[in-house]
Amino acid sequence: MALIRWEPVRELQTMQTEMNRLFNTFFDAPAPGNGGQTTLRRWIPAMDVVETDDHFVLRADLPGLNEGDVNIELDDNVLTISGERKAEHEQRNEGFYRVERASGSFSRSLTLPEGVDAEGIQASFDSGVLEVRVPKPEQQKPRKVQISVGGTAKTIEGAENTESPAG
Repeated sequence: MALIRWEPVRELQTMQTEMNRLFNTFFDAPAPGNGGQTTLRRWIPAMDVVETDDHFVLRADLPGLNEGDVNIELDDNVLTISGERKAEHEQRNEGFYRVERASGSFSRSLTLPEGVDAEGIQASFDSGVLEVRVPKPEQQKPRKVQISVGGTAKTIEGAENTESPAG
């Protein structure tokens, strides 16, 4: 008799996979023209956003697309990536055993911080992966304000004043 070690993390991953499958089939729409026997899967490409010292870097998996199939727009600090992946097969009632690869239009949006320089945004496309590099806005530096007190000029930097006010 062999002992099998219980791995709770693997059990959770299995449960998550099953829940994802359940939700994916719940939100699928019946395909038009074939009596609802098969479904069209809504496609939402996977996307990672990471922060480096100087940039926010967005990477999206877009297999089967090329750079001409993808649109990148920046409007009011909202970066939107959109496009469409065409189905590779005709709509037929016979001849397909299983169709799991989703197709159709997609759109993903990301709100960027205030002060991002739109001209500094760069995008590249390689092996089905879109990479968008957004330069971080420059941090506002503390401003020095000169205040004259009783005829003597005093410079105050963004530090908190712990003295009690004169009254």
